[in-house]
Amino acid sequence: MNMLKKAQFLLLAAILGTAACGGKAVDSVPEPAAEKDAVVATQQSDGEKIQPQYDGSVSKPGAPFTMSYRIIGTPIVGSPVAIDLRIESTLGPQPVTVSYRISDVSAMVLHEAQPAEIRLEPAANEDFVLQRVTVIPQREGRLYLNVDASIETDDGVSSTAMAVPIQVGAGGRELQEQGEVGVDENGEAVRILTPD
Repeated sequence: MNMLKKAQFLLLAAILGTAACGGKAVDSVPEPAAEKDAVVATQQSDGEKIQPQYDGSVSKPGAPFTMSYRIIGTPIVGSPVAIDLRIESTLGPQPVTVSYRISDVSAMVLHEAQPAEIRLEPAANEDFVLQRVTVIPQREGRLYLNVDASIETDDGVSSTAMAVPIQVGAGGRELQEQGEVGVDENGEAVRILTPD
């Protein structure tokens, strides 16, 4: 008799769980692209504010910021490229210092009107800031813009860094292998670096 009551209870819980989800089974399968486009079109026709779509984001546990980026247009050598950044603070609405750095200035430079560092304050009742940065690629390949967001706290300065990848042209970078492939004493393949 006890087993019958357990089976009835589990069946009832399953029915109530399905009903609570609107009669649909809950799963983690993402929506197909066509359905997402339909939702966006519906939101636009209803006049709702559409959140911009970002290409990538960095969010690390315990980090003071979550940073997302979106590259505007197609990067071309010698032409300015705009990158939209969204920097969200986990510490609340406080002023944020955002700095930009390019490791290889022969590959890409900041636009002449673009400051290398800027201090931003979020709008009222917001915990994020939006910023547009402009760079000029000098060659084709995969280039990186380093973005650092920092905030001063009682314990010192907390920051989060992100490298924004910018693909210029169709050509990618060729990977150059270093050293020679060998076998160690356990029979595992290893790469032996040589001074050349």
